Amino acid sequence: MKIENTALVFIDLINDFKFDGGDNLHASTEEMLPNLIKLREFAKEKSIPVIYVNDHYGLWQADFHKIIDYCKNEKSEEIIEKMKPDDDDYFLIKPQHSAFFQTPLHALLTELNRSHIILAGIAGDICILFTAKDAYMYKLSLSIPKNCIASEESENNNYALYLMESVMDADISPV
Repeated sequence: MKIENTALVFIDLINDFKFDGGDNLHASTEEMLPNLIKLREFAKEKSIPVIYVNDHYGLWQADFHKIIDYCKNEKSEEIIEKMKPDDDDYFLIKPQHSAFFQTPLHALLTELNRSHIILAGIAGDICILFTAKDAYMYKLSLSIPKNCIASEESENNNYALYLMESVMDADISPV
């Protein structure tokens, strides 16, 4: 991995966890939170662009403050407060699972001259997996630290990691 061509992409970290399976996903996300913090600190120290791509929750303005206000509750508050974007980070909204689907992510990465992405966030077996597949199709190289993604069920997370490593040639070394 060359630092100068790398971007960090956080997926769906602003989350209300109010859905079937949300309690399990919340517990897994809390468990990996220290690793996410380390990863973001690493990116900031190395001047790696940090890009948040998040579900929009019906708030199509792509304003992370509005999405934070909507998602913040007793369960999600700690994660949101520790992982919310800084003003110099990029913030995109997505309509579905992949961070590339109907978003400007690929154009942004091209503009930033980035051909390697580090993916982290939730859910590993859905949104991270779909994003990794699209990144692979765009011929981007991938790092997906296995201790920086979470899913509702650990077996599903492990299977997604297996696919991303074996099929999409992702480096899944932990942070």
